[in-house]
Amino acid sequence: MRVHKKLKNESFNWKVNNQIRAPLVRVIGPDGKAIGIMKLQEAIEKSRTLNLDLVEVAPNADPPVTRIVELGKFRYQEEKKLRKEKKGVKGGDTKEIRFSPFIGDADYKNRIERIQEFLDEKDKIRVVVKFGGRQMGSKIFGYKLIERIFAEFGDNISIDMQPKFLGRHLTTVISPHTAKKTPEDEKEQK
Repeated sequence: MRVHKKLKNESFNWKVNNQIRAPLVRVIGPDGKAIGIMKLQEAIEKSRTLNLDLVEVAPNADPPVTRIVELGKFRYQEEKKLRKEKKGVKGGDTKEIRFSPFIGDADYKNRIERIQEFLDEKDKIRVVVKFGGRQMGSKIFGYKLIERIFAEFGDNISIDMQPKFLGRHLTTVISPHTAKKTPEDEKEQK
């Protein structure tokens, strides 16, 4: 009988071999094909004859489902699936770019370039115009700046939140525009 160490960052808690407590289990072989329902001891013996481990993969099923696998390889594949799922969930983060209502041209261009980088990465961008002190009396300049940013990107962005004041900040949210293909566009591509 092999003894398995728990990994430090193990996100899965599978019961292996003698840790399984059900009297009957449904067994899936190393090739992925169902072997059938058998007593736990028979299943453990079968896995040992193949020099593999019996792992409980669906404990809530009736009877619980187990697989005969090489534990290290199985653990690696399951963690790889989990990483892939997490990676696919991204869908774009929300980044924030701050402006002042009376921003200089060089600073403005730098921030526009940064917004373009975020759009290329499919991220949402929260554009914030921060007003300080007496600037609150010139709110119109903030709205003009936001309009200038919208004009800069034109049809490449979609506006998720119209500009509005939240305290001393004029805030809007933009995201990359995802154009839906029409049947005519698909014909042109072919």
